Parts: sequence; structure tokens; C-alpha cells
Amino acid sequence: MKVVIPSGSGQVGSILARAFHADGDDVVVLSRQPSARPWRVVPWDGMTPGAWEAEIEGCDAVINLAGRSVNCRYTAENRKQILQSRVLSTRAVGHAIARASRPPRVWLQASTATIYAHRYDRPNDEYTGVLGGAEPDASSTWRFSIDVARAWEAACHETATDRTRKVLLRSAMTLSPDRGGIFDALHGLVRRGLGGRAADGRQYLSWIHYEDFIAAVRWLIARDDFAGIVNVASPNPLPNDEFMRTLRDACRVPFGLPARRWMLEIGALFMRTETELILKSRRVVPARLLEQGFRFTYPDWSSAAQDLCRRHRSSVNVRSLEPPNSSANSKGVHSTISPGRS
Repeated sequence: MKVVIPSGSGQVGSILARAFHADGDDVVVLSRQPSARPWRVVPWDGMTPGAWEAEIEGCDAVINLAGRSVNCRYTAENRKQILQSRVLSTRAVGHAIARASRPPRVWLQASTATIYAHRYDRPNDEYTGVLGGAEPDASSTWRFSIDVARAWEAACHETATDRTRKVLLRSAMTLSPDRGGIFDALHGLVRRGLGGRAADGRQYLSWIHYEDFIAAVRWLIARDDFAGIVNVASPNPLPNDEFMRTLRDACRVPFGLPARRWMLEIGALFMRTETELILKSRRVVPARLLEQGFRFTYPDWSSAAQDLCRRHRSSVNVRSLEPPNSSANSKGVHSTISPGRS
């Protein structure tokens, strides 16, 4: 296949690009800051038409992951960038697909499991899940995240792509052993004795092992009869307290210092991020994947945590997401770099 991944230079994009490239597929990553990779990297600005649209022509699948990181303080400027980076890039991809004479068979568009309501009572699936924003205890930052998620999905729907199947990926956090990823950060906290429960520990965490994420994306590309919204998450979300205790067991660390809510608020302020990423209860399950026969290799957190810790410790660890060094570049690494950009 030829697979085009807009904004595929981040953690999730690199996981997918690495997997497709290893299978011998033609991988093209669209990036605002192109750098040398084992696959082709083509510049784009995430907003306007350009030479990058030629890569859409005749490709098999587009997996759009574009969007500014939400790991920041929600200042007015950051909110603007978070929203526009998602909406404008999705529109640009949609317009490129609509204009193509040979459009892709499928467009997988990133969304987020954060779109669902903060709740403890029951899981959110694609059929009965409650969208968030109306909870009586929802803060303005939580409501902002819901508004962004709704606008992101609406931008995908607004362009007609009659010859291209659309799939919206409401994804949970994807955990891999790569340096700089979410699991790497959690593993570091646990190893330093800071991996206790956050606040009361009741809030649910939805997650997915990176191998299951890759397998789900491949499965969704292959299933010509599958379209619309899909929750890409393990079928077994669990409360923060249990999640961290299981991770400590996998890391062989007997104790984790808990953090009270006020401690998290102060820590988030100093780290220039928001507590929503820790405190919102994301209880999401993949009803559509399960009912259509998709099988998870790591359906439960215990087995996933054991595997991720083993890989993290292994000397044959997954390659870092940092760009290859100059010696690697001399061995056939491809890159298309825009003049005058770093």
C-alpha cells in the first residue's frame, strides 16, 4: 500500500510509520518540520493546498493525526492553536481527497476519547456513550476539550468524499516503550517512587497497547464495510489507583507516593500543563471493534504493563523517536526537505 500520514512525526505517527514501513508499504509523512526518516517526509503547513496534495493522489489510505499537543496550559493563544491546528488541517486533508482524481479508499481521521463525559458509573461505547461538556462539575478547561473534539469531528464530516470511506478514531492514550512517550513518563514516575494514585484514584484511564493500536488501524483499513466513529481503546479501562498499582507491580516497585488534588494543581502549574489529563475519568470501551470480531493481543492492563516494562528494560528496545543520526542517513534514508526550514 501507499499510506499518507499527515503530521506523522509525533509518537503515534512514528509508531504507525515504523510498522507500515517494516511491512514494505510506501509510507509518506506530511510534516511542518521535515527531518530525515527511513520513510519519505514531505513538507506541508497543515492549512493550505500545496505540492503535498500530489501524495494523496492514488494512495490507498490517509491517516490524519494533525493537531497541536494538548500537554500545555490552556491560555487563550494555546486554545486557539489547539483548535485551529485540528480543524484547519482536517479541512485541508478533506479538500485534497475531494479534489483527487484517484482518491484513497479510506480516510482515517484522528479524534479523541476525551469527547466522552467524565463519569464513573458505566463505560462509554459508540452507541450509548454520553458526550461531555454538560457535567455539573466540568471546568472550563474540560468543556474546551469537548468543544475542540466536536469541532474536529465536524471538520471531517463537512467535506463530501463520496469515493473515500471515512473512519473517525476516538483513541485512548497509546502506550509504547519509546522514549518521550506517555508510558516512558509513567515508567519514570514509578521508578522514582512517585507512581501512586492521583487524587482519590477513582477516575478511569482508557488506554491501548501500541501493538493493538497498529493492528486496529490495519484492520480498519482492510475492512471496506466499516465506516464512522470507532473507539480505539482496550476493552478494559480501569481506575487510576488500580492502573498505577498494576504498573508498580510490573516495574517491581513496591511503593508509590500518592498525590492529592492540590498537589496535582501546583505540579501542573509548574509543568505548564493541565490537570484534566490526569483527573478526568475516561471510561471508554471499543464496542464496534469487539462486535466485528477484532481481537486484542493485550486486552488487560496487567499483561500490557508487563510487556511494556519488559520492552523498556530490554537492550533490544524499540528505537527512539528521535531522527536517525548521520550514519543512518547515509544508508538509504529518504527525506524531502523544504528549503529554508529546519
